[in-house]
Amino acid sequence: MAERKAKKKSGAPKKRRKPAGKSSGLEASELLCGTKPENVQTLEREIRSDGGALLTSYREPFGGHWLVIAALPIDKVEPTPYQRNLSDTHVRKLEGVIAKLSRFLDPIVAVRKEVRDSATRYWTPNGNHRLSAMKTLGAKSIIAIVVPEAATAYQILALNTEKAHNLRERALEVIRMYDELATLDDASEESYALEFEEAALITLGLCYLDNGRFSGGAYHPILRRSDQFLKKSLRQALDTRRERAKALMNLDRTVVEKVDALKAKGLTSPYLKSFVVARINPLRFRPKEAAPLGFDEVLERMQSAAAKLNVDKVKVEDLAKSGGAPED
Repeated sequence: MAERKAKKKSGAPKKRRKPAGKSSGLEASELLCGTKPENVQTLEREIRSDGGALLTSYREPFGGHWLVIAALPIDKVEPTPYQRNLSDTHVRKLEGVIAKLSRFLDPIVAVRKEVRDSATRYWTPNGNHRLSAMKTLGAKSIIAIVVPEAATAYQILALNTEKAHNLRERALEVIRMYDELATLDDASEESYALEFEEAALITLGLCYLDNGRFSGGAYHPILRRSDQFLKKSLRQALDTRRERAKALMNLDRTVVEKVDALKAKGLTSPYLKSFVVARINPLRFRPKEAAPLGFDEVLERMQSAAAKLNVDKVKVEDLAKSGGAPED
């Protein structure tokens, strides 16, 4: 009889992905070769006219896309207007390190984006903390990898690995981008799947705009499975998104009432809201082979289950068994 394979220990580190079987991309000697596209040549001229200095243009090694490394006047660079707020702790740490070493070694990513009635000529979707630290230290210029394609400014979630976003920050960035992109064209939500990352973040972003203290973390796992990108244009889809956000916030009010009732019974725990949401989650024990439920059906079932939840039947041991992380 064949021996059974030993079960993987809980908490064991995941195996790293093996390198690809074949090489891809460009050789180092190829990065400076080739004829520059017209948009790259135009960008080089614009950088010089803006008072910047062109350091080099090259093709990045994986996809072969052209990039420009330049020194930009720091007063002409701003963060994209829809990204998260600065972390004071992170900025101060960067200021201290840069000042101590007297070196700036990590270029920001930027695109050229003129802003009407402003000196701004460049937006950085990835580098706001470094930019702020350099401005505080009095730097006159900053090194940037300037991407010729301005649409890169909307790929902030995919680009930003500098400091992890929490759910609220991600959702607010998405809905602010959504508003900006809705004015540009008639593209659908699906076409911006990379920029928005998850359909759930759009709905949650509207909730956070209405209530900055909204407990999105309690509902996020459910929305990830039920909220999908809409095939409508952003302008047309926004009304649907607002209705979804309204339904979610109505549900949250019912959940809060149940949480308050549990507290009145003497139950105290940071997991009370997560416990109530878990009890009314229609996806919790749904078989994998079952047909997926859409957003509206999930919310309707949750609202009905929340209204029927009898807190008098909830016992302390029920709460203890639930476990889970507290809502954000």
